[in-house]
Amino acid sequence: MSPNFQNPGNDPSLDQTRLQQLQSLNTVGTISYVLHLIVAVSALIPGGQFGPMLLIAALIIDMVKRPDAAGTWHASHFRWRIRSVIVAALLYMVTAPLWFLFILPGWFAWCGISIWFLYRIVTGMVRMNKGLGMEMSA
Repeated sequence: MSPNFQNPGNDPSLDQTRLQQLQSLNTVGTISYVLHLIVAVSALIPGGQFGPMLLIAALIIDMVKRPDAAGTWHASHFRWRIRSVIVAALLYMVTAPLWFLFILPGWFAWCGISIWFLYRIVTGMVRMNKGLGMEMSA
Protein backbone atom coordinates (compact mmCIF):
# COMPACT_ATOMS: atom_id res chain seq x y z
CA MET A 1 0.00 0.00 0.00
CA SER A 2 1.60 3.25 -1.08
CA PRO A 3 0.79 6.71 0.22
CA ASN A 4 -2.08 8.47 -1.52
CA PHE A 5 -0.54 11.60 -2.99
CA GLN A 6 -3.59 12.51 -5.03
CA ASN A 7 -5.63 13.40 -1.95
CA PRO A 8 -4.05 12.17 1.31
CA GLY A 9 -6.66 11.88 4.04
CA ASN A 10 -9.35 12.86 1.49
CA ASP A 11 -8.80 16.54 2.33
CA PRO A 12 -10.43 18.59 -0.47
CA SER A 13 -8.56 21.75 0.50
CA LEU A 14 -5.16 20.23 -0.26
CA ASP A 15 -3.70 22.17 -3.16
CA GLN A 16 -1.32 21.09 -5.91
CA THR A 17 1.69 22.81 -4.32
CA ARG A 18 1.20 20.86 -1.11
CA LEU A 19 0.94 17.61 -3.06
CA GLN A 20 4.18 18.39 -4.91
CA GLN A 21 5.87 19.14 -1.56
CA LEU A 22 4.74 15.78 -0.15
CA GLN A 23 5.93 13.96 -3.28
CA SER A 24 9.29 15.74 -3.06
CA LEU A 25 9.64 14.85 0.63
CA ASN A 26 8.79 11.23 -0.17
CA THR A 27 11.52 11.17 -2.84
CA VAL A 28 14.08 12.70 -0.48
CA GLY A 29 13.03 10.29 2.26
CA THR A 30 13.40 7.30 -0.05
CA ILE A 31 16.87 8.40 -1.16
CA SER A 32 17.92 8.95 2.45
CA TYR A 33 16.52 5.61 3.63
CA VAL A 34 18.27 3.78 0.75
CA LEU A 35 21.60 5.42 1.64
CA HIS A 36 21.09 4.46 5.30
CA LEU A 37 20.14 0.93 4.24
CA ILE A 38 23.33 0.55 2.18
CA VAL A 39 25.36 1.70 5.18
CA ALA A 40 23.55 -0.65 7.58
CA VAL A 41 23.97 -3.69 5.36
CA SER A 42 27.58 -2.91 4.49
CA ALA A 43 28.42 -2.62 8.19
CA LEU A 44 27.45 -6.28 8.60
CA ILE A 45 29.62 -7.48 5.70
CA PRO A 46 33.34 -7.93 6.43
CA GLY A 47 35.28 -5.53 4.23
CA GLY A 48 32.10 -3.69 3.25
CA GLN A 49 32.60 -0.70 5.49
CA PHE A 50 32.48 1.97 2.78
CA GLY A 51 29.47 3.49 4.45
CA PRO A 52 30.72 6.47 6.47
CA MET A 53 30.74 8.79 3.45
CA LEU A 54 27.25 7.64 2.40
CA LEU A 55 26.03 8.08 5.96
CA ILE A 56 27.41 11.61 6.12
CA ALA A 57 25.76 12.38 2.76
CA ALA A 58 22.42 11.03 4.02
CA LEU A 59 22.73 12.98 7.26
CA ILE A 60 23.44 16.21 5.37
CA ILE A 61 20.43 15.60 3.11
CA ASP A 62 18.24 15.03 6.18
CA MET A 63 19.53 18.13 7.97
CA VAL A 64 19.08 20.37 4.92
CA LYS A 65 15.60 19.11 3.96
CA ARG A 66 14.23 18.72 7.50
CA PRO A 67 12.72 22.25 7.67
CA ASP A 68 10.75 21.52 4.48
CA ALA A 69 8.99 18.67 6.29
CA ALA A 70 7.76 20.76 9.22
CA GLY A 71 4.08 20.17 9.85
CA THR A 72 3.89 17.00 7.75
CA TRP A 73 4.07 13.34 8.65
CA HIS A 74 7.50 13.31 6.99
CA ALA A 75 8.92 15.40 9.84
CA SER A 76 8.86 12.36 12.13
CA HIS A 77 10.87 10.38 9.56
CA PHE A 78 13.57 13.06 9.38
CA ARG A 79 13.74 13.06 13.18
CA TRP A 80 13.84 9.22 13.19
CA ARG A 81 16.73 9.04 10.70
CA ILE A 82 18.77 11.80 12.32
CA ARG A 83 18.38 10.29 15.79
CA SER A 84 19.25 6.83 14.48
CA VAL A 85 22.51 8.10 12.97
CA ILE A 86 23.48 10.07 16.09
CA VAL A 87 22.78 7.20 18.48
CA ALA A 88 24.57 4.67 16.25
CA ALA A 89 27.60 6.97 15.90
CA LEU A 90 27.80 7.42 19.68
CA LEU A 91 27.50 3.67 20.25
CA TYR A 92 30.20 2.94 17.66
CA MET A 93 32.52 5.47 19.33
CA VAL A 94 31.88 4.08 22.82
CA THR A 95 32.51 0.50 21.70
CA ALA A 96 35.51 1.29 19.45
CA PRO A 97 38.04 0.56 22.24
CA LEU A 98 36.77 -3.03 22.31
CA TRP A 99 38.29 -3.50 18.85
CA PHE A 100 41.68 -2.45 20.14
CA LEU A 101 41.55 -4.41 23.39
CA PHE A 102 39.55 -7.47 22.42
CA ILE A 103 38.66 -8.12 18.79
CA LEU A 104 35.77 -10.56 19.33
CA PRO A 105 33.77 -8.41 21.80
CA GLY A 106 34.28 -5.42 19.51
CA TRP A 107 32.94 -7.40 16.58
CA PHE A 108 29.89 -8.54 18.59
CA ALA A 109 29.21 -5.00 19.80
CA TRP A 110 29.43 -3.53 16.30
CA CYS A 111 27.26 -6.31 14.84
CA GLY A 112 24.64 -5.60 17.51
CA ILE A 113 24.70 -1.88 16.78
CA SER A 114 24.51 -2.53 13.03
CA ILE A 115 21.54 -4.88 13.43
CA TRP A 116 19.76 -2.28 15.60
CA PHE A 117 20.49 0.42 12.99
CA LEU A 118 19.25 -1.85 10.18
CA TYR A 119 16.03 -2.53 12.13
CA ARG A 120 15.40 1.21 12.57
CA ILE A 121 16.01 1.97 8.91
CA VAL A 122 13.81 -0.88 7.63
CA THR A 123 11.04 0.03 10.09
CA GLY A 124 11.14 3.67 8.99
CA MET A 125 11.24 2.80 5.32
CA VAL A 126 8.24 0.47 5.61
CA ARG A 127 6.19 3.05 7.52
CA MET A 128 7.10 5.81 5.06
CA ASN A 129 6.05 3.65 2.10
CA LYS A 130 2.70 3.10 3.83
CA GLY A 131 2.31 6.86 4.27
CA LEU A 132 2.62 6.67 8.06
CA GLY A 133 4.64 8.84 10.40
CA MET A 134 6.96 7.45 13.03
CA GLU A 135 5.31 7.28 16.43
CA MET A 136 7.60 8.92 18.95
CA SER A 137 6.96 8.24 22.62
CA ALA A 138 7.15 11.30 24.84
